[in-house]
Amino acid sequence: MKTTRLLLVSALSLGLFAASCSSDDNEGETIVPIQGKYNLRQTGTINADGQEVLIDALANQAGCSLDYLDLRLSNAAVYGDYSGSNCSLVETTGTYVRSHNDLTLTIGGVTTTSDIMNLTNKELKIKDKTTGVITVFSR
Repeated sequence: MKTTRLLLVSALSLGLFAASCSSDDNEGETIVPIQGKYNLRQTGTINADGQEVLIDALANQAGCSLDYLDLRLSNAAVYGDYSGSNCSLVETTGTYVRSHNDLTLTIGGVTTTSDIMNLTNKELKIKDKTTGVITVFSR
């Protein structure tokens, strides 16, 4: 009987603990880690009707590997650009800071701040706060 009572109390305690750890404090922030290497896929904007209009990223040169953004655990950011007839890789380094659903990138001396529109294990979608340009990356 004591064992049953102990198991019941343990189960209730675990349930209460799990319920108290809600995501209300995240204010819509995703909890997926942002660190990782992302391939540039699409860019676009939101049209007058409020619809996203995305096209394949023009920065990606045909026949080359996809350009990428590598966000490292150390808050270092590396942008990889494949270009030229031999698809040579040029990497530009910088830093990034994530604050809730904002991502601030400083790469090559240029700083941009974007809203994180979507962050999953497979996709990072950001919207530049100044220009409104949407950029979609995939892992």
